[in-house]
Amino acid sequence: MPRAEQSSTSTAQETRSDAGWLACAPAATRQNFLDGLSEETLCALPYLFEFWALPHQLPPEGRWRTWVILGGRGAGKTRAGAEWVRRQVEGAKPLDRGTASRVALVGETYDQVRDVMVQGDSGIIEISPADRRPVWKTSERKLVWPNGAEAQAFSSHDPDGLRGPQFDAAWADELGCAAVDKGTNEPNKFVDPKSSESQLPKHSNGQPDELIQRQYLRAMLGYWAEAAHNPVSELYGAPMIDLGNAYVWTWDTRPYPAFPNNRDLWSDGANHRLGHWLNGRAGARTLASVVEEICARSDLGAIDTSRLDGIVRGYTVEEVSSGRAALQPLMLRFGFDAVERDGVLQFQMRDGPAAVEIPAERLAENTEIDGLVERLRGAEAEVTGRVRVRFVEAGSDHGIAAEEAVLADEATHAVASKELTMALTRAEGRQVAERWLSEARVSRDTARFALPPSLLTLGAGDVVTMEDSPGVVYRIDRIEQADMQMVEAVRIEPAVYQPSDMAEDAPVGAAFAAPTPVLPLFLDLPLMRGDEVTHVPHLAVTAQPWPGSVAVYASASDDSYALNTLVDRRSVIGQTETALGAARAGLWDEGSALQVRLIAGALEARSAEAVLNGANLMAIGDGSPGNWELFQFRDAVMIGPQTWWLSGRLRGQLGTDALMPESWPAGSWVVLLDGTAPQIDLASAERRIARHYRIGPARRGVEDPSYRHFAEAFDGNGLRPYAPVHLRLSGVLGEDLGLGWVRRTRIDGDSWDLPEVPLGEEAELYQVRVRRGTELLREATVGGSGWTYGAADQMADGTLAGDLIEVAQVSGRYGPGPFRAVAIPA
Repeated sequence: MPRAEQSSTSTAQETRSDAGWLACAPAATRQNFLDGLSEETLCALPYLFEFWALPHQLPPEGRWRTWVILGGRGAGKTRAGAEWVRRQVEGAKPLDRGTASRVALVGETYDQVRDVMVQGDSGIIEISPADRRPVWKTSERKLVWPNGAEAQAFSSHDPDGLRGPQFDAAWADELGCAAVDKGTNEPNKFVDPKSSESQLPKHSNGQPDELIQRQYLRAMLGYWAEAAHNPVSELYGAPMIDLGNAYVWTWDTRPYPAFPNNRDLWSDGANHRLGHWLNGRAGARTLASVVEEICARSDLGAIDTSRLDGIVRGYTVEEVSSGRAALQPLMLRFGFDAVERDGVLQFQMRDGPAAVEIPAERLAENTEIDGLVERLRGAEAEVTGRVRVRFVEAGSDHGIAAEEAVLADEATHAVASKELTMALTRAEGRQVAERWLSEARVSRDTARFALPPSLLTLGAGDVVTMEDSPGVVYRIDRIEQADMQMVEAVRIEPAVYQPSDMAEDAPVGAAFAAPTPVLPLFLDLPLMRGDEVTHVPHLAVTAQPWPGSVAVYASASDDSYALNTLVDRRSVIGQTETALGAARAGLWDEGSALQVRLIAGALEARSAEAVLNGANLMAIGDGSPGNWELFQFRDAVMIGPQTWWLSGRLRGQLGTDALMPESWPAGSWVVLLDGTAPQIDLASAERRIARHYRIGPARRGVEDPSYRHFAEAFDGNGLRPYAPVHLRLSGVLGEDLGLGWVRRTRIDGDSWDLPEVPLGEEAELYQVRVRRGTELLREATVGGSGWTYGAADQMADGTLAGDLIEVAQVSGRYGPGPFRAVAIPA
């Protein structure tokens, strides 16, 4: 198929190969193409790279010495390089010589050359046809073709190894620079304790330096941006290298900051600190560019930032302020000064200027100074011995962190604090605190002296030493110009401004909040501990995976939601896989085990004594807010993944025996009541009024699709009286019937020391009703635990044998609780 006019990998206008165009053609066209190929051509087609290659994978036309491929992962760089080597060494026939017989294969390491360039999925061996496939000689690190051509492997960690051998062609892989001190001395070097080729660049002190990585990229991209180095081709009318499609080693597809922080998942995370990675660094800015922007916004144009070094990961000016105020936090963080020279405001690092030694004979005499040099030391009490720096922790969740430095002889607890609204690593925060503390202690020493006009070259910010005190260094802070220069200087320690090599612990970030819906269950329950808010329901929530915390938003209508509750613990929730029949309350139910499958979490067996003291309390219900029976279990046996058998049960606990159905069917919900289900915020006046709720991962907004909507009203079952027990009916039908019962209490009913349980309500009141099916025959309200159903009333009601007499205790706030019934005998 015809190829569009395009031969440069840097200006590819087509995004499909010939094979891609064929694949998009109609089926008849594809079949005609294949039918037109001979059997030999059809067999050779898989190895005809020009047919399969994307335009940017083919070498440019014309005479050239260097071809550079800049591309990200998956761009096909390795395949393009391997195919180019094949083109150089292979002849028309398997044993014919090509244009090159000696090739250099240069990679970051020998292992990389072997595993990627030679034996990889897109390596030379894999892409070669069987009759032209070379053989890899491990001991010689050499690839040998059937026609005698050879390719020698070289590591960029041993650049001198390329001296001597003569090569017709070379394939070099990867471009980048490590973020380590003096990384540009040997950009190919890397630090990996698990690698035999781990090595620092020459003369490097082994400390992180993200600025030098950025400067390397500026130099490389700046070089190729110049027309003299990147000429425009006469063939295709574009530069040799398209910087708009330039990509740098290495951008890792693993999500930052999970990589490099999650060392349990990725063992190479520690290598990021000194490695080639751009992740977490590409978005930073140079200190010079930030200072320039602040000055530009302050209408200050005559500045010089060429002496500034450093990387700013993030910095915010929270309120309108002057340029000076905006620069001061940066000065504290990086240790630089601003001095005026010849009308230009110069910014320079405090460790930059070399000290100028002033001989005694060059000092001027002045009547204001006692001697040639007047030295003073500030009071000890004026110097703090403990400093604390608060900042935004970089490389994590941008939480607020603090680092503190204390002098060894400091006995006071007084702390000097500073908040920096910028992103720092913890190691950088410690460096700032230690430098600040050291500066405060050293700067107590000041000096005053006079300089003659011959030393007008010295100005504020310069560093000097005196002949009479070798090794003591002063920084000039202030100069008064008169017939001579009156100088005020402060003592400094240059070593203070050198970054110390501090261990950098991986930041601990919060777990990723998956945008998955959560499962919330409202539970309008009776009082369990006695200290709950009586009218407010509980909310149990689970999700897989758990998003960290769950937000509950509430509103009177389905709009204008406000945050109601945060749930930070996942409840143990599941569903039954077998039915649970009714059983007597207050007795151990030793029937068949109840099988439940949990969404997440685990259960455990407890002793009978622990259960009687409240352990292993669980709710079972249909998922509606008010229909929950509470039971306890003694034995829990895991029979499969998240699947348990529960036996040794106590049913109908805390007055829920009145809600126990004949059977809870399979598929009923169960919730372990272990304190993980908090109560929501609900005013007493909002009880039994429907309100709207939106519930979802707290890290996402209330309008996120992962939020679930509910409209619920709650009875406030913490106020619900228990159903009476021990109903006794005396007499016979047609005569007066006497009904008696024993009341129960929802409050403090477990004490055995009292003759009778507390009332628990404002007054003792019961509702009695006579019912035949759904027909209500009579209803009465009584103030004691007994009622007489007179013969005359029976006659008036037409009472029959089998009719039911029901009784329930009444609460002044809740109304009648559950009814207990007894049938009228014949």
